[in-house]
Amino acid sequence: MSGSALNVLITGASSGIGEAVADRFRASGANLFLTGRRSAQATLRPGERYLAGDLNDEAFVSQLVDEAVSEFGPIDSIIACHGLQADGALTDTELGQALELLEANMLSVFSVLKHAVPKIRAGGGQIVLVSSRLGLVGIPGQVMYTAAKGGLIMLGKGAAVELAPRNIRVNIAAPGLTETPAIEAGIQSHSDPDAYRAQRAATIPMRRLAKPAEVAEAIYFLGSKASSYITGAVLPIDGGYTAA
Repeated sequence: MSGSALNVLITGASSGIGEAVADRFRASGANLFLTGRRSAQATLRPGERYLAGDLNDEAFVSQLVDEAVSEFGPIDSIIACHGLQADGALTDTELGQALELLEANMLSVFSVLKHAVPKIRAGGGQIVLVSSRLGLVGIPGQVMYTAAKGGLIMLGKGAAVELAPRNIRVNIAAPGLTETPAIEAGIQSHSDPDAYRAQRAATIPMRRLAKPAEVAEAIYFLGSKASSYITGAVLPIDGGYTAA
């Protein structure tokens, strides 16, 4: 383990954007402590550890942080990529479903920060919360998802101001439609997947979905020392969707 390598805690690392973020930090030589819901993870290299669990369980979050610090020492970067998406009209959404979205997308992130911030290296570190373009704009059929992701943005902004005197920077990434397994499964559920994919791409000024590696590159920038004077920022990674 290199003394100059970042010690990075990444949630939601078993697939999609989180997996791509892990790949990007891996390429930089970082030491990675990864978590996701999947019980198995691809072969890990030296300087990597994966622990499966439920981030809605505060006892697991505490265990996760303690094991990360025990394995690698103080944390340099926290990248919160986990979350849950669900469709449903406002009046059709049960209270339990709404609570599930708030817990998965915002309250579990609060729990991670609560336990991990005290273990950040003396002198400061970086935190990136992965929200969504839908934390910035509303669309029909995803009211509670947008509320949860919007709340996550404000959680990040509040934390950025509170933690700035400790040189702990907190920024928020807001990806748009990305070619993840979950998005592809949704596309394939339609009767004409190609037509539906084209329809969704047409709503984006760049006329295409993002690739996970493109999103990961921007998140890596926010989660590394390269963004040393940026905190409290929200970075859309959405092909111009929220600019239109």
